[in-house]
Amino acid sequence: MTAAAARRAAVAAQGLDAPARTGAPDRGALKRLVRRLGLLQLDSVNVAVRAHYAPVFARLGAYDRALLDASAWPLTAADRRRRAFVEFWAHEASLLPVEDWPLLRWRMRDNAARTSRWLGSALDGRPDLLDAVQAALAAGGPLEAREVEQVLGDGGERRARAYGGWWHRSDVKVACEHLFATGVLTTGTRRGFRRAYALTEDVLPPDVLARDPDRGEAMRELTRRAAAALGVATEPDLRDHYRLPPAESRVAVTELVDAGELEPVQVAGWDAPAYRAAGARMPRKATGRALLAPFDPLVWFRPRTERIFGFTYRIGIYTPAEQRTHGYYVFPFLLDGHLVGRVDLKTDRAAGVLRVPGAFAEPESFERGADEARVAEELAGALRDMAGWLGVGDVVVEGGPLAPALSRALLRAEAG
Repeated sequence: MTAAAARRAAVAAQGLDAPARTGAPDRGALKRLVRRLGLLQLDSVNVAVRAHYAPVFARLGAYDRALLDASAWPLTAADRRRRAFVEFWAHEASLLPVEDWPLLRWRMRDNAARTSRWLGSALDGRPDLLDAVQAALAAGGPLEAREVEQVLGDGGERRARAYGGWWHRSDVKVACEHLFATGVLTTGTRRGFRRAYALTEDVLPPDVLARDPDRGEAMRELTRRAAAALGVATEPDLRDHYRLPPAESRVAVTELVDAGELEPVQVAGWDAPAYRAAGARMPRKATGRALLAPFDPLVWFRPRTERIFGFTYRIGIYTPAEQRTHGYYVFPFLLDGHLVGRVDLKTDRAAGVLRVPGAFAEPESFERGADEARVAEELAGALRDMAGWLGVGDVVVEGGPLAPALSRALLRAEAG
C-alpha cells in the first residue's frame, strides 16, 4: 500500500474525507459518530472550546453542544433515560458509548489492585472513608466532592497529594477518584465541568452492568474498534487508542489476524508492520476541511501523526512558553486529506471574537500542490464557521507567517 493510500484510509475512517454535513445533527447522528470514533477525550482546558466538543464540530459541522451535554451528563429524567455516553479512563479521561463500559472492567480491576496509585494516604485518618463516600452518594447523589465533604462533615482540611504530584486534593476527592477508577462510581452529571459523582448502579442500565466480558475478548473487541476508527494502523497505534497493555495488545492483534478480522499490510515508508480491518474503506480521494483540536483522535498519537502526515506536533499547553513553536492551543488544519497549516486559537468570550494569535502554513503542503492563497481562503472559511458555532462575531488574526494572507481572505469573505 502506498503512503498516500494509507493516509486517505486513516482520514476516511475518522469521517474526515468529505465536507462536514450541513443541517443540525440530531442525537442519533451524535451517537453514530462517537460509536465510529470509539470515544471522545475530555480535557479541562477551555481556551478555544473544550476538547470533547471540537471533534464533533470537525465532522458534523455546527451543532448544539447542549445535545452532547444531555447525552453525557443528563439533568432531567427524560435525558437520563436516553443517556448515550459515560465517562471512564479509556484513552485518557473520555466519553464512550454506554454499552462499551463493560469492555473496560479489566482496567477497573487493575486499578483496584493498585490502590496506592489513587488513594495514597487518604485513608490514614479515616479507614471507613470509601464506605462513607458510597453511603453519601447512595443517599443523595450525584454530588461533587466538595458536597460529599459537607455531607460527611469534612471541610477538606486533610489534604493528599495525588496523580504524581500534579495537584493537591482533599481526601474525599481522592477517594471519589479511586472509586471512579475502579468502576464503583461514575459521573452522574457535570456542573460547570465539575464532576458530580454517582453510584454506577444508579446510572447505567442493568443489562450493561450485567455484562462482564472475558479479559481477552475485551482486548480483542477494543482492538477491533480501534482498527475501525483508525483505518490503517500499526500495533502501537491500535494499542494507544484505548491504552491497552502492550503484551496483551500484541496478542489481540495476532488473534484477530489469525481469525481474518485484521489484514496485515505493508505501507511504503512505514518502519513497522500495519493492519487494517477486513473490508475497510480505501477511498481514491479525500476532500473537505476541518480544524482539529489538540485532542482530536486523528492527531492525538503524535508518532502516528508524523508518520502519516509528515506533521510534527507538540501541544503548547504542556510546553514552557519560551519553548513553544506555534502557540498555546494549536489546531492543525486539514484540507483535502492533508495537514496544510495550523492556528493558535483563543475564544475571547468577553470581547465576542475568535482570536488567532498565530497562523502558519506547512511548507510541505506547497510541495504537494497547495498554495498559500488557497490555504488561507479555506482556513478563513473554517475559522468563520467555528466563530459562528461558538457564538462569537469576528475572527481577529494577530500574528504568524500566514497572517497577512489569512487577513486578506477574511476581508474578502466579509465583503462578499
